[in-house]
Amino acid sequence: MLVVMSHDATPEEIEGVVRTIRELGYEAAPIPGKQRTAVGLVGNDGKVNADRLESLAGVREIIHVSQPYKQVSREWRAEPTIIRLSNGTEIGGGQVAVMAGPCSVESEAQILGVAEQLRAAGATVLRGGAFKPRSSPYSFQGLGVQGLRLLARAREETGMAIVTEAVDPEGVDAVAEYADIIQIGARNMQNYSLLRRAGRARKPVLLKRGMAATVKELLLSAEYILAEGNPEVILCERGVRGFDTHTRNLLDLTAIPVVQALSHLPIIADPSHGTGLRAKVIPMARAAVAAGADGLMIEVHPDPERALSDGAQSLFPDQFSELMEQIAVITHAIGKEMAPALTRTPALVP
Repeated sequence: MLVVMSHDATPEEIEGVVRTIRELGYEAAPIPGKQRTAVGLVGNDGKVNADRLESLAGVREIIHVSQPYKQVSREWRAEPTIIRLSNGTEIGGGQVAVMAGPCSVESEAQILGVAEQLRAAGATVLRGGAFKPRSSPYSFQGLGVQGLRLLARAREETGMAIVTEAVDPEGVDAVAEYADIIQIGARNMQNYSLLRRAGRARKPVLLKRGMAATVKELLLSAEYILAEGNPEVILCERGVRGFDTHTRNLLDLTAIPVVQALSHLPIIADPSHGTGLRAKVIPMARAAVAAGADGLMIEVHPDPERALSDGAQSLFPDQFSELMEQIAVITHAIGKEMAPALTRTPALVP
């Protein structure tokens, strides 16, 4: 439920609504807007009697949110959420932000070298796995905290923000200490204890769609994070399981406009996991930008044939530079702009 205030409602009247909602046994979430403030009623089961709220001073109208996800929905917040990172990158709104890097952090030389190449090509966020959940227990599982430290070093060298995955609730604190964005991978989209813990970390969260998840399930998972008080969630379409073996997954580009119609949260696309094949990454990245994605996540490795994970879907650095030139043209054609390239290399604190 949303209590929409009049445009001239006073702070005292808004506080009166907040106080009444709490007296009714629910949480109140004021949502300031450009023209007026709304107050969200959190935790209701759809049976709240609105009479007491409608009669309060300054109340314009009551809106009953029809979706099972509340704070994530466009009904709750009409304006798009824009997430601003410490290096100036904005995700959401009118910019297209590019996150790029290797699937796994393998060594200092690897991550520092590729980070510099990515920054020069225009990427502003560095991706790299320090903790890697793998299908086989015998596959490379990542460097752990050492990998996080190498990512932090790369941020100091290039100014790029860092996104990396937390694989369990216990590991969220370590990731939050080093990263600018905490990633929740596809396998953990419905790991609710992890979602709640990430929601309490007070860092932006990148939530990937599960391999067999509907858009509704993705948005409900995001609701777990917002329910813990963290409004900064980036959704990611990374492909769902299909029956055709010509690609690793089926990249569902329809999910981009669908999510944008249902939710105010930004959504990016990951064509690397969405296709699993290097030759398909660039065309699907172009298509994702044309479909209105707020950004891309691209796997890039200096030597994909020797990568410890996901080499087959990783671009070479020169291919990534070519992609950046192409999507800049598409971005301009649809009335957006690329996130500004980093022109200096400050030492950033996450």
